Amino acid sequence: MHLLDITAIAAALAADSFAVSVGSGAMLRPLKLRHALRIGLFFSIVQAAMPWLGWRTGIAAGPLLASCESWIAFVLLVAIGSKMIYESFARQEEKTPINPLATTLLITLAIATSLDALAVGFTFSFLDVAIMPAIFIIGTVTFIFAFSGTCIGAAFGHVFEDRAELAGGIVLIGIGIKIVVEHLAG
Repeated sequence: MHLLDITAIAAALAADSFAVSVGSGAMLRPLKLRHALRIGLFFSIVQAAMPWLGWRTGIAAGPLLASCESWIAFVLLVAIGSKMIYESFARQEEKTPINPLATTLLITLAIATSLDALAVGFTFSFLDVAIMPAIFIIGTVTFIFAFSGTCIGAAFGHVFEDRAELAGGIVLIGIGIKIVVEHLAG
């Protein structure tokens, strides 16, 4: 597999991280460089780790995990997205603000948006792919997408003000549905 192919795969894998990062950036006021770096690092490290895990697991556990990875991502994304939508409509005094920089939330979102990279790792285990360069490319592209998404969300999130959380929740649920539909479509 050529580096250009791996880079294209990395960009496709990073698209979900970008969308979620835009929503996270929209909730951050004011955005500081360390915020965008933190989000970018969480998403990129997990996104790079998943193909490695899939590659290491290989053929033995591949069919078992591949059959449920879409459902795991769906449940996580719908749960977080639903909470964000609920919070966007809650009265101001009832709101429990979502902290897009919270470690638990970042880990959950990073895992939910990178489960498809696990399947890519399974594929890599069957092909003649040098895993370390692939992991580096996937991690780097994801960092760039997530960092940029956070900055874009912070810059343009004021346009929507109170609805940024609603939009972020809808995006997460949409991504979850897309993952399941793609899984069911084969």
